Amino acid sequence: MTRQPVTSAGAPAAIGPYSQAIAVPGAVYCSGQIGLDPASGELVEGVEAQAERALRNLGAVLDAAGVTFADVVKTTIFLTDMDDFATVNAIYARFVPDPPPARSTVAVAALPKGALVEVEAIARRSE
Repeated sequence: MTRQPVTSAGAPAAIGPYSQAIAVPGAVYCSGQIGLDPASGELVEGVEAQAERALRNLGAVLDAAGVTFADVVKTTIFLTDMDDFATVNAIYARFVPDPPPARSTVAVAALPKGALVEVEAIARRSE
């Protein structure tokens, strides 16, 4: 199987030994995106801004892979505080079309760079 790295200047560069996404026949596996501003490399302030920025970053990676949120079949949201669930859920709902993808949301002890939210996705892709 051929693995193709996906890179977008519209999302922050990887901050470790991973790709923004990997495309394989029929699918795109996107690494988690946090609320880093791709221009400054700085984390935006607050959970709402971080959720919005993380989803915009994810959208840029999906676009670079030739897919959209309409092609996403599964997402995972990581929160450092489950009290932010409703806030993040409302922002997330603006990005995903009906029917929304399958999703898991989990609370974690910490995220890279002190982020409050991270979102990863798997999308289907026509070859």
